[in-house]
Amino acid sequence: MFFDIHAHLYKYPYPIEFYPEKNEYKLAFPNEKELIETHDKLGIDGAVILPLVSSEVYLPQSVGEIIEICDNSGGRFIPFCNVDPRVLTNSSDAPIGMLLEYFKEQGCKGLGEVLPKMEFRDPKMQNLFRHCERVGFPLLFDLSGGKEGSYGIYDDAGLPQLEKCLDSFPDLVFIGHGPAFWAELGSLRNKEDRFGYPNYPIDAPGSVPRLLRKYPNLWVDLSAGSGSIAMYRDKEYSVSFLNEFSDRIMFGTDICFANDPGYGMTDYLISLKETGKLPEEKFEAIAYKNAKRLLHLDTSH
Repeated sequence: MFFDIHAHLYKYPYPIEFYPEKNEYKLAFPNEKELIETHDKLGIDGAVILPLVSSEVYLPQSVGEIIEICDNSGGRFIPFCNVDPRVLTNSSDAPIGMLLEYFKEQGCKGLGEVLPKMEFRDPKMQNLFRHCERVGFPLLFDLSGGKEGSYGIYDDAGLPQLEKCLDSFPDLVFIGHGPAFWAELGSLRNKEDRFGYPNYPIDAPGSVPRLLRKYPNLWVDLSAGSGSIAMYRDKEYSVSFLNEFSDRIMFGTDICFANDPGYGMTDYLISLKETGKLPEEKFEAIAYKNAKRLLHLDTSH
């Protein structure tokens, strides 16, 4: 059994590519039926649905759409809300807490996926973190290694801005995700390596394990190519990592298209359990219990 901490769906998926020779569109993200079909194939029976609201790359999505889908899912889907830091007044004192309190009353359990092309230290982003901490939402973010590009919060090599936020907002759980985040599972041979997916072995622990050891309010999300490649690049180290931080690592998929087969993390985690490299209790924690514990859901199944 798996619980997906990082899922997306759109009631009305939209085209991102057109193939004239076939007169077909490639649609971004699955709809509800398609996501359930994929989850069933992977042995996933619950998920957090993350709305996308920042328009740098995706068409903004109504949080209400997600709440409605989750309300009608029989408990299978859990809604997060999402708020762009520039919303309402485009200022560092925007009353974002009003929105978060309202979405919390509607059943939302957290905030994300936060991915506007802004820096952690931006005053508007700091305002979002401040309100999120006060409301009691965990916050799932995507991290970018470049100031240019389409999406993802920016941080410098070594993740100093994230560290400052972890220290400044100790009661806010930050859930790390994205290529530039997972690139720092190990020490970087070159700073430019954080712009992609390093495929060399882990020479020494990087900023991610360092911050996990220092800040209990940092959790991580294994989803997407960024998470899976990080786990596959040096399997001996990833086994050690999964065992050491099994209380704050969460399984996720980040499936972005219908019929996407996922990234193989279900098979990988099961194989580690079956070979005794990941004890049963730690496997269960990563597969579903950590996410449910964080969101105050029933962890018994």
